[in-house]
Amino acid sequence: MRLLLVEDNVALADELVPLLQRNGYAVDWLVDGRDAAVQASDNPYDIIVLDLGLPGRDGIEVLQQWRASALSTAVLVLTARDSWADRIEGLKAGADDYLTKPFHPEELVLRLQALVRRTHSVANQSVLDAGGIRLDEARQCASVGGAPVQLTGSEFQMLRYFMLHPGSLLSRSHLAEHLYDNERERDSNVIEVHINRLRRKLGRGVIETRRGQGYCFRGTAE
Repeated sequence: MRLLLVEDNVALADELVPLLQRNGYAVDWLVDGRDAAVQASDNPYDIIVLDLGLPGRDGIEVLQQWRASALSTAVLVLTARDSWADRIEGLKAGADDYLTKPFHPEELVLRLQALVRRTHSVANQSVLDAGGIRLDEARQCASVGGAPVQLTGSEFQMLRYFMLHPGSLLSRSHLAEHLYDNERERDSNVIEVHINRLRRKLGRGVIETRRGQGYCFRGTAE
């Protein structure tokens, strides 16, 4: 899942970026509100973490612009502004969740997981369940019929995305845009490699290939 982090506190961002990457997010990091306003409009992010006190342009203004342009991506606001009025202002501007600094980084991860599930109408729990496969996000492992299946970080990231979009036809370019950040090469051959590995571990029919169109998550049930 591709995530945009907009945070001008370098020390905090240096802590959050690797944490988010370990939890299966492809992270792009920006520090300036002006850059963020353009970046989120031009790229298909699955979720955004937005600080309010930004150089260049205030986070509230950026969020208002996104919503005015019909950008529906879920936004979690980070801020050192702890007054109730500031919270209301952020929510009115279109924030989906709010986290006040200082905070524990693990709380951010849990809030993002909950926000992603809510966005995809998935029950608020730590385990995704689709197509006969259970995916434990905390442990980053799957199970089929109660039998555990170990996953690499890239396999976990891809399987989670498929399970959040069951039955949807996803092209290679779509998967590349949502599974990799701007710093990583978006090679369709790498996508095919990870899909084949998931098939070997979970079953040949778990992901259907539609020639010239893309891939569709079917799960283990036939």
